[in-house]
Amino acid sequence: MHLAILMTNTDESDFAQRHPKDEQKFAELIQMARPDWTTTAYVVKDGQFPETLDGVDGAMITGSPASVLDDAPWIERLLDLIRDMHARRLPVFGACFGHQAIALALGGSIGRNPGGWVHGLTRNRILERPDWTRDLPDEVRLYGSHMEQVTALPQGARVIAEGPDCPVTGFVLGQHIYTTQHHPEMTHDFVEALTEEMAEELGEEICARALASLSEQADMATFAESIARFFEQARPE
Repeated sequence: MHLAILMTNTDESDFAQRHPKDEQKFAELIQMARPDWTTTAYVVKDGQFPETLDGVDGAMITGSPASVLDDAPWIERLLDLIRDMHARRLPVFGACFGHQAIALALGGSIGRNPGGWVHGLTRNRILERPDWTRDLPDEVRLYGSHMEQVTALPQGARVIAEGPDCPVTGFVLGQHIYTTQHHPEMTHDFVEALTEEMAEELGEEICARALASLSEQADMATFAESIARFFEQARPE
């Protein structure tokens, strides 16, 4: 299969330059489950969008420090693209910003986290099991970092996972939309470095709690398998 990676990450800091970009992270994530799949990245935050969806079997939308509520032309263009992909029933997976962008584009709502930052290893209780999630544990561990969350779902969408302080950590819509509020593409070492980089912004208490959470590892490979199965079952004929 060939997937488009829609890159929304606006971080151009020195920290970001020292670490793999999302193009590489998401390619490695899906190739962890399906080594022969290929990807093409589009830096949509810089206005680089695919000219056509022909020849693309699906899309993955990345995370970003930007807010989906920001007044930026590229965000509105991305929301239009999501609506187009939804109309075509092209399978789309969204993570963090991508999860929220899909919800917003299709009629949902986004709001601030009541408790502030969610950061570090998160525990997500599976509420419903689409077939492609059959091998996920009942409590899925994923790295997270967000200040906003989905507060209302698009019509027809179903919550499939919830976590502390975030009642929608994943949803599905039909057989062609699959999302997570979190970051399955992030490695343990990257999240540890990110936590230290964000220490001042997070505050002492949240930073300490996040670092303590990293004594365990995320369910990265198992979640990657669920993403691959999602695209396989939703592949347009």
